[in-house]
Amino acid sequence: MSDAVYVKPVNWVLFSLLLLGAAPAMAAVGPIDLTDSGIGYIALIVFCIAYVVVMLEEKLHLRKSKPVLVAAGVIWALIGWFYIQQGVEHVVEEAYKHTLLEFSELMLFLLVAMTYINALEERRVFDALRSWMVRKGFNYRTLFWLTGFLAFFISPIADNLTTALLMCAVVMKVAEGDRRFINLSCINIVVAANAGGAFSPFGDITTLMVWQAGLVEFQEFFVLFFPSLVNFVVPAVVMSFFVEDRSPEPSNEVVELKRGAHRILGLFLLTIATAVSCHLFLHLPPVLGMMAGLGYLQFFGYFLRMTLAGSLAKKRKMAEEAGDSERLKRLGSVVPFDVFNRVARAEWDTLLFFYGVIVCVGGLGFMGYLAMMSDLMYTQWDASSANIALGIISAVVDNIPVMFAVLTMEPAMSQGHWLLITLTAGVGGSLLSIGSAAGVALMGQARGYYTFFGHLKWAPVIMLGYAASIWVHFWLNAGQFEVFKNL
Repeated sequence: MSDAVYVKPVNWVLFSLLLLGAAPAMAAVGPIDLTDSGIGYIALIVFCIAYVVVMLEEKLHLRKSKPVLVAAGVIWALIGWFYIQQGVEHVVEEAYKHTLLEFSELMLFLLVAMTYINALEERRVFDALRSWMVRKGFNYRTLFWLTGFLAFFISPIADNLTTALLMCAVVMKVAEGDRRFINLSCINIVVAANAGGAFSPFGDITTLMVWQAGLVEFQEFFVLFFPSLVNFVVPAVVMSFFVEDRSPEPSNEVVELKRGAHRILGLFLLTIATAVSCHLFLHLPPVLGMMAGLGYLQFFGYFLRMTLAGSLAKKRKMAEEAGDSERLKRLGSVVPFDVFNRVARAEWDTLLFFYGVIVCVGGLGFMGYLAMMSDLMYTQWDASSANIALGIISAVVDNIPVMFAVLTMEPAMSQGHWLLITLTAGVGGSLLSIGSAAGVALMGQARGYYTFFGHLKWAPVIMLGYAASIWVHFWLNAGQFEVFKNL
C-alpha cells in the first residue's frame, strides 16, 4: 500500500460557527493564508526566537514558560489585528477558543496526575523506594540496569519526568561524586523513561494528546511495548560495558511511609481506571474521570485530617512504650494532609509552557503554516519517512509542538502510522539532553555531572536504539498499517 496521504483541510471557523448555530452566510468565512505575508513572517520569527530562549533555559536561568507565553500573545495579537483590518471580528476569537479548549482538557488531566504524584511524594513513597535501593548495596552495573528498568516500568504510570527525577536522586545518592557513572546512568534513565512513556497514555504528554484525540485507543498503545523496550535496551547494553564493576558504600537509611500512602496509591490507580472507563464505555473525555479522581483524593484528605489526632495519640503511645525518642520527634512535626498544597506544588511552569506552545502552534496553523508543512511532509514524502523525521526533529524542538502540529494537520494515516509518530515523538527526544522534559530536568538536578555534551557523545548509540525500535514496530505491527482511522 502506498504511503502517500491526503491531508484533511482544517476549518476551525466553520466548526465553531456550526456549534454556535450561526447564520449560514457566515459559514463561508474561513482562515486566510498568511504564510507569504509580513505578518506571517513576523509570527514565525517570534516563535523561533521564543524557542531558542527555551533551549537556552539552563544557561539563562529563565523558566521555559515565559518566552512561549509572550510569543503566544504576540502571534494571536498579530492575527487579530489583521482580521480586524479585513472587517472580520469574530473569526479569530472562535479559532482561539477552539485551541484553548484542546489545551484545557489536557491541562486539567495533567494537573490531577501531578497532584497525585506530589501527594505520593509527600507521603514519602518515592523516598522509601530510593532508601530500599540504597540499603541493598547493589554494585554499579546492577544499579545501572535496575534504575533503567524501574524508569521504564514506572514512567507509564507516573510520567517520564517524575520517574527520571526519582531515579536520578537514587544514582546521585549512591554514587556521590562519581562523574562518569552518574552521567552514564542519567543518559540511561532519560532513554528508559522516555521509552516507557511511549507505550502508555499516561507516560508522556504526547501520548496523552494522541489518546484524547481518539486516534489510538487505550489498549492499542500497548502494541508499542516491545518497540519501546528495544529502544531502551539497545543503547543500555552498549553503555553497560562502560560501567565499572564495583560497589558503592552501603547505607542504613530507613524511610517510614506516612499514614495513607498505600491508600493514595490505590486511589491513583482507581482514578486512572475511572478516566479510562469514561473514555471506553461512556465515550466522554478522560479528563472527566480524572477530575472525579481529584474528588477521591479530596475526600481522603478530609478523612486524614479528621482522624489525625486519634492516629497521632495511638502512635505516640506506642513510641513511648517502645522508648523510640526519634519517632516521638517525627510525630511532633506531623502536619495535616492538604490536597490544595499538593495542587500548588504541581509543575506550573510545565503546564504554562504547554499552554504557550499549543497556542503558538495553533496560531501558526491558523495562518496556514501547518497546512504547508503537511503538504511537504505527508504528500510529497511518504508517511513513514515523515514520522521518522519528525521524531528526530523532536530532539531539537520539544515533542509537544511536534505532536500538536501533527494532530492539527490531521493527515489521513493508517493506525500503524499513528502509532509510529506516537513512538518516534516519544523516544526521539532521547537523542539529545534538551529533547525531552526528562533530559532538561536531569541537567538541572545533576548539574555538572549530566551535561549536554556528555549526552551528545552517546547520541549514535541512542540513534541505533531509535532505528531498532522503528524496525521492530514495522515487523511486529505490520497489520496495523492496513487499518485507517476515520478523521
